[in-house]
Amino acid sequence: MKNSIALFFLIFILTQSTFSQDTIKPRPKIGLVLSGGGAKGFAHIGVIKVLEKAGVKIDYIGGTSVGSVIGALYASGYNAKQLDSIFRDTDFNNLITDYIPRSSKNFYEKRNDELYAFSLPVNNFKVGIPLSLSKGMYNYNLINRLTKHVKEIHDFNKLPIPFLCMATDIETGQQVVLDKGYLAKALLASSAFPSIFSPVELDGKLLVDGGVSNNFPIDEIRKLGADIIIGVDVQDEIKDRNNLNDATKILVQINNLQMIEKMKANKAATDIYIKPEVTQYGIISFDAIEDIINKGEAAANAQIDKINKLVNPTENYIKEKLKAGNDSLFIKYININFLPNYTRSYVLGKLGFNPNCKISYDNLRVGTDNLSATQNFKSITYTIDKNENHYDLNINLVESPQTTFLKFGLHYDALFKSAFLVNLTEKKLLSKNDVAFVDIGLGDNFRYNFEYYIDNGFHWSFGIKSKYTGFTKNVSTNFLYNLTAPQPGINVLNIEYLDFTNQAYIQTVSFQKFLLGIGVENKNLKISSETISNTTPILQKNNYWSVFESLKYDSFDNKYFPKRGWSFSTNINTYLSSSNFKNQFEPFSIAKSEFSVVKTVLNKTTIEFQVDAGLKFGKGSEPVLDFALGGFGFSPINNIRSFYGYDFLSILGNSFFRTAFTFDYEFYKKNHINFSGNFAQVNNELFETTEWISKPKYSGYALGYGLETIIGPAEIKYTWSPELNKGYTLISIGFCF
Repeated sequence: MKNSIALFFLIFILTQSTFSQDTIKPRPKIGLVLSGGGAKGFAHIGVIKVLEKAGVKIDYIGGTSVGSVIGALYASGYNAKQLDSIFRDTDFNNLITDYIPRSSKNFYEKRNDELYAFSLPVNNFKVGIPLSLSKGMYNYNLINRLTKHVKEIHDFNKLPIPFLCMATDIETGQQVVLDKGYLAKALLASSAFPSIFSPVELDGKLLVDGGVSNNFPIDEIRKLGADIIIGVDVQDEIKDRNNLNDATKILVQINNLQMIEKMKANKAATDIYIKPEVTQYGIISFDAIEDIINKGEAAANAQIDKINKLVNPTENYIKEKLKAGNDSLFIKYININFLPNYTRSYVLGKLGFNPNCKISYDNLRVGTDNLSATQNFKSITYTIDKNENHYDLNINLVESPQTTFLKFGLHYDALFKSAFLVNLTEKKLLSKNDVAFVDIGLGDNFRYNFEYYIDNGFHWSFGIKSKYTGFTKNVSTNFLYNLTAPQPGINVLNIEYLDFTNQAYIQTVSFQKFLLGIGVENKNLKISSETISNTTPILQKNNYWSVFESLKYDSFDNKYFPKRGWSFSTNINTYLSSSNFKNQFEPFSIAKSEFSVVKTVLNKTTIEFQVDAGLKFGKGSEPVLDFALGGFGFSPINNIRSFYGYDFLSILGNSFFRTAFTFDYEFYKKNHINFSGNFAQVNNELFETTEWISKPKYSGYALGYGLETIIGPAEIKYTWSPELNKGYTLISIGFCF
């Protein structure tokens, strides 16, 4: 009997133990949902910091817009501290404007950016407006680099943390769940806020920001298997008219009108709903990143009791730091989709590298920046795909339908006076890879510039140009005596200077950096003055034929207020014949070289050092083409160059050697004060002796203020020279042309 009772209790205990083990529930799966909200989404980082510190393990992540980017990076392996560093180090102004460094632009593209104040597309003789501020290239390159360690994972469920994000089909208005494909491209689509970023074509659909259709994808995360949803909502509430004081707020309000009711239902269905107090910030409040992250931490800490209940007491979960991987790739093949109007060599020339080579992500960024800078493509995306033991670079380019543009600029200087610039640019006019443009300058002095250019990348390219320039100016008698015999009683000469130049040239990019060109030139030059005679006012009227060669390099980060870089140019013109109106001509050559280097010596202070020289050699003597120094703020024409301390065209000679320096201090954003000095030797046959390395004969200084504006630099300088008893106050406004 005792044995039977003991056996009964043993069976009972074992049965209860087994039943208890069978009823132990597994750890609930936790899903994290991050809404869109632009810069306000930085609060997501603060929330993730608190979750990670508490030891909460996230099993699924879903996000929209900025929430998709932060969520994807966390899902791919980064921890909270790394996310904080990544976003603090990102220049969001560059991201919004799709910043392309000046070094990625060829000489034509640099000219385009540094000549026109604004540009408008033209379709069927109708002037339009740009589709968006940014194509998203800066954003895409950044995301590609940050997700390089998971570039081979095309099923987002196989990321270290399963992930999905939302986008919107702009043609149907329907939400699109992105959980497969190329991660960087999915994130680009999910965060393509309308009017700021261009739509993204993906799997035949044209996609924009997921916040338009679903800004809080909790249902999608539950379908993945999440038992508990932690939701972070940084979406704006509906604002009244007093708070709708800029375009971005109105755009966000339009989007929120249809999302606000849906968010109420999402809030009720969220287990832990976190709403950071970020209403005082806008979607572009990128300079408030630290405050917004702190707001996220504060909001999460307010829910810390609920968060702590999600922690498994038997598991000490710590998310390790993601280790940086190799930044280089061996690209075996470069595959480019068919382009009707641009050749493969053109694209490879812009990329700057060829198949069968090892590149870095920086090389890839520079190459795609080069393509983007052409403005020939409305969309540039690429994938890096594994192919056995190497990678293929698959580039997809969508040609821009915009081939015609109207561009405008303004400028004033003391030589050419005021001018309003109108430009008409036409791409794909006659051939693949070509561009044609004409500038018309209307104002005190009429000017025009026409150029047609076929860009063949690394191969030889072809172009023709025609330029007409003119000005009227009171000049010193030095200039008069250089052109004609002394005129008794005349101290100041009013001249009309007209130049009409035509060129045909070929050029190529050498060593991926230097621009080498050769060509032929015809120049008609006329200088006249009624100061001397109303009946025979012509001082010079020549028609020259020459051949030329040039070599250029320019790595300045900014043409007018550079902080770093260097530039070099050299040009040789050999004049072979002339219809000299005095019937006196012998062949001669003119050589010019210039070197400049800029370095930031303190945080806001830069120093630029410049050396340039020119000489005329050969038997011919053409004083009309001598070097003439003086003045400031104008675009150089022929051999007329600036020189602080002296008036325009007041220092003359057939050879010169000049050095110059400038200290520039940016005391407030885009506001500069600067001090400059220049020193020169100018004479005829200067380099036949050692005179050019002796003490400078001419010197001048300038103290100035400069402001970077939408139409270009606005500068005022007071210049003086120790050799003279007076100074000059000179003004230059707008991009020089």
